[in-house]
Amino acid sequence: MRVVKIIAEGFTTSFRYPHFMLGVQPTYEMPPPATLYGHIASALGQWFDPKGVQFALRFTYAKKVADVENTILLTPSTGQLAFNRKLPKILEGTVNPFKREILFFPRLTLYINRPEWETSFKHPRFAVCLGRSHDLVTYRSISIVELEPAKKYYLEHTLLPYEYSSYTAAGQSVLMPRFIDYNNKRYPSFDRYVVLHRRVHSHNFIYYEGQPELEPCWIDPTEPLVDEDSLGVVFLSWI
Repeated sequence: MRVVKIIAEGFTTSFRYPHFMLGVQPTYEMPPPATLYGHIASALGQWFDPKGVQFALRFTYAKKVADVENTILLTPSTGQLAFNRKLPKILEGTVNPFKREILFFPRLTLYINRPEWETSFKHPRFAVCLGRSHDLVTYRSISIVELEPAKKYYLEHTLLPYEYSSYTAAGQSVLMPRFIDYNNKRYPSFDRYVVLHRRVHSHNFIYYEGQPELEPCWIDPTEPLVDEDSLGVVFLSWI
């Protein structure tokens, strides 16, 4: 399987839980698929049809900390501005502090089954960021890789389909935004995934009686071997 492999690094990032609005802003420990769709679209310079496009990732960070940020809630107001009594006051703001979780020194390895997009990542149309608009990242490497099928492999620091929760207890089940339909008033779609940080080898997967075996996985021959196993690459989609 021929794919484009992108390695990006930055100083900070944060992937906000969409259902937390006030008081605290926890972060996912893995970029949601919807975030990666926006990241790829910014490099291409346009929204793209997700049908048939698959992606896989490996994501690490050095440390997670909580920082204090402020938001200003605006409400209608009357009267005049304090510094100029001739100008009417239309809006008035209230400062609301909250805690936001931030991931320091993120590193993303992204695989996409569209090798023809290599040029777009080498010359991205918009600023390269991951997470918030000011979380800038740098592409350290952009290359074309030929993935190979294999039954023996290891997985770590990745996002997996929810079905993997039946084969290993090493990951954490999460509900993430899968896709945001910008053609339908930004309607969000959610899906369940497994966030896997620990290293798991395929021969350690648990199989119960009558449970089907997982399909052979793709491996990246350019990554280091661990106990004679290659790094597995599990693809996801936005559909």
